[in-house]
Parts: sequence; structure tokens; C-alpha cells
Amino acid sequence: MSGAGDTTLLVIAKEPVPGRVKTRLSPPYTPEQAARLAEASLADTLDTTALLPARRRVLVLSGRPGTWLPRDAGYEVVPQVDGGLDERIEAAFALCDGPALLVGMDTPQLTADHLAPALTPAAWDDCDAWFGPAADGGFWALGLARPEPGLVRGVPMSTEFTGLEQRRRLVGAGLTVRDLPTLRDVDTAEDAAEVAAACPGGRFAAVHRAAAREVAVR
Repeated sequence: MSGAGDTTLLVIAKEPVPGRVKTRLSPPYTPEQAARLAEASLADTLDTTALLPARRRVLVLSGRPGTWLPRDAGYEVVPQVDGGLDERIEAAFALCDGPALLVGMDTPQLTADHLAPALTPAAWDDCDAWFGPAADGGFWALGLARPEPGLVRGVPMSTEFTGLEQRRRLVGAGLTVRDLPTLRDVDTAEDAAEVAAACPGGRFAAVHRAAAREVAVR
């Protein structure tokens, strides 16, 4: 039996550099605006995960940390490995020697309630994996009781069938899988507007409102 504090929380993210993140937001947003939205999304995500019970909190980062990294939150920052997203996720889980739950930086509407089922004292009782499906067909969260390379490596990423294939991989390996709520990733301007409306009090919503005003007067 694994208690809530026994799970490692992994956040996999990119440094919010213009032209390197959220490129599908341009147009209508400029690369600089898209990077500000990405930064706000990441900051909101890190603030949320900082409040959750965890054995460790690890930011698996492509790039360098900035002022968006919460101070005194206890995050370990480790670089992402080279390779495809499946290989980078695999390497993130390889940092853990027990239950681990990985989330991305694209769901700033994430709340403690969304992750609560996977972080209760009984979260891993009769459960081998937690899966958080994304509305676009991908996934926003993946939890593994015993991380194994073959559970992620080779799953085609960034397609409308990624989530389906990843869940099939878990079930096909004989794992008992429990599901988290479906969330919408921020990829397009339409996504950004809907997600901002879902979390109006967060930094992402504030940055989105400012960026939308700038676009309107351009």
C-alpha cells in the first residue's frame, strides 16, 4: 500500500521561449504572446502541483528555469533527454524508484481535485496506472506504480490517437488502469479561450485577456 506522500510528481515542460513553444497559437498571437501564454500555463501548473502531497516534485525541463519556477516549493529541476516525446517521458519515469505521476504544462486549469484520486492513501491499491485523457485525443497525465520503459516507448505522440494507443499499451501489459477527468490542452487560440474561461482567476487567464486585447487593437 502506497500513501499519498509516496508518489513522485513529474512535470514535463519546455522553457517558454518565443518561437519554440505554443507555435500553433500563431496566428493570431505573436510568438512573444504565445510564449507569455506558455509561461503562465507552466506557472499555474507548478503552483498547483506544489500544493499536492508528494514524495518528490521534479520539473523535467527542456531549457533553463526562470522566474516562473516557484521559490521554496522543493522542485528538483532535471534536463530532458534528447529524442521523441515518448523517449523523454520514458526517461522522466526512469528518475523514479516508486509510484510516479507525470503531467504536462498545457493544462493551466488543472486543480488539486483533478489529481486527487491518484494521490489518496489508497491510490495504488489494486491499481497499476492512472490515465488522464485529453480532449484532443492525447493525454495530460500518466501515472505508473512501477515505471517500465516499454509502457511508453514507441507510442506515437501528438496524434488524435495518442491517448487511445497509450491506454491500450497499459491495458495490453496487463495493468489495472484508472482514469482521471478529461481535460483540454492549450494548443490553438480556440483552446486558449476555452481554458482561460475555465480558470478565470489564474495567471493564464489574466495573460490571455491581455493578449486578446492586444490582438483586437492590432
